[in-house]
Amino acid sequence: MSEFRQKCIGKTNLIGSFAAIPHPVAVEVMALAGLDFLCIDWEHAQISRDMIEAMVRAADVHRVPAMVRVPGHAPEAVQAALDSGAQGVLVPRVSTAAQAAMAVKASRYPPLGERGVGPGRAAGYGYRIPEYLAAANERIVVAVQVETAEGLANVEAIAAVDGVDVIFVGPGDLSVSIDAVGPAGADKLSDAIRTIIGATIAQGRTAGIFCASPQTINRWATIGASFFVLASDTMFLGAGAAANRTAARAELGS
Repeated sequence: MSEFRQKCIGKTNLIGSFAAIPHPVAVEVMALAGLDFLCIDWEHAQISRDMIEAMVRAADVHRVPAMVRVPGHAPEAVQAALDSGAQGVLVPRVSTAAQAAMAVKASRYPPLGERGVGPGRAAGYGYRIPEYLAAANERIVVAVQVETAEGLANVEAIAAVDGVDVIFVGPGDLSVSIDAVGPAGADKLSDAIRTIIGATIAQGRTAGIFCASPQTINRWATIGASFFVLASDTMFLGAGAAANRTAARAELGS
């Protein structure tokens, strides 16, 4: 089992971030920041399949585990992400136990799943297929994202699926799906998140959540979450630029 997966399922507190800028330099900068892992956002960012591999390679240079959030449930996307050498996948909008089971099957080689064997980067371009096959099922982290009203209703069944390592809350989509957007819906959203984390912990899985700022992390850690994706490279870039511009204007004013 990889050290990364051991930490995930062992509920070690991990803090990562989304990598949305489609360039290896951005990945290296984020890796040098000391994050525990990076999650390349193939779902929402404009990233090509060959760039996914280049970004994973950049993370590997600095020994920072890289996951990929794939664009949907298609097994082909899961396989492409893992063939690039990613140490895990985050599958979005998982709303049923069947969808969670499909994510597991796409991530595991037979007899545990249905992942196809190929000469990708992960398997040494074909030169290390036997070694990779022998270890991959134990090394790959499978995380599924619960972020819909249907997923909330089915979270106990989703968390019970064998092979799922992390149940990850997407607060943004969840708030829209359950009509809990903005301050008026804050309590309703908080209750939904607590339900998801509680069901996850009850099934012995690791609970994760996206946090736009570090100030919200402890709130969810106190009820059992241990896998945190903190903002993204684009969010950090924008916030850093804005803060420094404000500071520069203040210096000019003084």
